[in-house]
Amino acid sequence: MTTASGHTSAIRAKRVLGTDVKDASGKKIGEIEDIVLDKKSNSIIFAVVSFGGFLGIGEKYHPIPWSGLDYQKDADGYVVNYTKQQLKDGPADSLEELTRNDGLGYRDRTYDYYQAPRYW
Repeated sequence: MTTASGHTSAIRAKRVLGTDVKDASGKKIGEIEDIVLDKKSNSIIFAVVSFGGFLGIGEKYHPIPWSGLDYQKDADGYVVNYTKQQLKDGPADSLEELTRNDGLGYRDRTYDYYQAPRYW
């Protein structure tokens, strides 16, 4: 299956990790640190965007609904319709906390905060 831009819609997770996340103006906000999957529904719960640290110290991990990310080849990364401040103000925690209790607490908070359509 291809996307509107003619690219295939399938991508390996390891190619997504480390990809830049940019705001609508093209300014880098952070990068994809991880992808959290729901093993029962076979859905992506959320992508984890990292920014704000230095050499891994003080890094903040921000869950973003997968539907909020739009890969744009010309931007060489994922573009979101959120500002860096919106991400800073949104849900954030350690990677361990984001996935505690199957990640459902952060899933719900994240989708509520970004007013994203639910996949479940």
